[in-house]
Amino acid sequence: MAEPAGYPGDGNGEALGAEYPGDGNGEAPWTEVPRAGNGEAPWTEHPGAAADTEYGDGEYGSAEYGDGQYGGADYGPAARAACVITVDGSYAARLARHGDSWFPERWTLDGPEPYAVPLPGRQPEEPGTEVHPMGDGRVLIRRFADGRHNFALLYPTGPETGELPLGAVECPDRGTLLRLLPPAPGGEKAYALAVGRRSSAVWLVAGGAFGPEHLAEIPGRCSGGVWLDGSGRMLALDREVGGRTKTIVVDLERGGEVSPLLQIADGSDDRLLLADPDSGLLLISSDAPSPGRPRLGWGVLGSTLPVRFPECLRVPDCAVTPFAIQPGQVLMPESCGVALRVDGPTGSWVGVWRPAARQVEHLPAPEGWLTGAGLWTGNGELLLPYATEGMPCGVVRWAAAGSLSGEAGDRRHPGSGEPGVGETGGGGVGPEDPDGGVDSASEPGPPEPVALRPVPLQQAPLGNLVTK
Repeated sequence: MAEPAGYPGDGNGEALGAEYPGDGNGEAPWTEVPRAGNGEAPWTEHPGAAADTEYGDGEYGSAEYGDGQYGGADYGPAARAACVITVDGSYAARLARHGDSWFPERWTLDGPEPYAVPLPGRQPEEPGTEVHPMGDGRVLIRRFADGRHNFALLYPTGPETGELPLGAVECPDRGTLLRLLPPAPGGEKAYALAVGRRSSAVWLVAGGAFGPEHLAEIPGRCSGGVWLDGSGRMLALDREVGGRTKTIVVDLERGGEVSPLLQIADGSDDRLLLADPDSGLLLISSDAPSPGRPRLGWGVLGSTLPVRFPECLRVPDCAVTPFAIQPGQVLMPESCGVALRVDGPTGSWVGVWRPAARQVEHLPAPEGWLTGAGLWTGNGELLLPYATEGMPCGVVRWAAAGSLSGEAGDRRHPGSGEPGVGETGGGGVGPEDPDGGVDSASEPGPPEPVALRPVPLQQAPLGNLVTK
């Protein structure tokens, strides 16, 4: 159960008064300056200058695929995309770079063509500054200075950038790390996670009535952050307790009430990477099928069927990280498209996979891809944002039965040198069995219930609540 709001807990933050006396949302009048095409930014973006935000020294942990054979796959904040996109895909925000200087930039994605609006402040931003798009087009920014995490909303006001201070969170313990959580459904509120030495705190940092608000104090060190419903009530976090990591669900409307979600095996480390509220599809990292070697798997929220770990999601010498799930596939999780970021010795590219398939389709990433960023449309189109010197704001569209639009030349599997679309592997791997082995499934399709095995998702105790 969460402590009362404002409880400093394990040094995980104390709210400081917002400088703006309004309702936290600050309905300051602002007018967007429409910019045709890709925006007439005052600075020219260098190709490949997308910001991979720094989040300290990896305190949130990194999940390695195997013993180095598959490379390091970091599922914590360090593996986050070079830009952040709202749940509905209307806006995105990133830190762009001009020379050695960084500035926030907002992308509008729901119009006839994308365009960018730079939001530079009075001075350049620090590389570790976080930006977060809101549903109304403003951009939340988190700056760290003098032990305080300062939050403000940025918006364009003609040639200038308007800034609405929201207050700050001060973390007395220098070992506490605070970061923004992924955009919440609806886009009206934004949240942050402060991780201390023995506990973690969830903060409402935008959209509240009086500045930052402490919502929950959770024993243990938490990482991750995945929304399970369409209302922004159920937040899944990966909690480390006693040397093991399990996914829990925090009910933000019940004072931070905590319930278990993932526990595939007693001794396994289980993390939730992505979830789709429409279909219930969950993308999971767990070492249950191979102790000490995390594997990428999938399950269904509310289902008692075992989690599957397809062999095709193991790409030799590469780290595979899911970053987007196709929405709108109600009750059809096997049909959802899943976009994968594949990092290998030759660079990064995109993989596309569906649970019903036995193969991953490999696609060359567009030049200047904001690595790890993208979203699916309901009709199965994958959108990949990119920025180059000649095209500072662009989006490549890929249709399931087509190819990348706007890309010329042959499609090749990165690093293979062969024309065409590359595919890897086949089959699937079931959860660890009582004898210490794993079951192999040679045919795709819904998994069969298995008796006397750990029930994945702990029978999804919050499944009924999430679907309300």
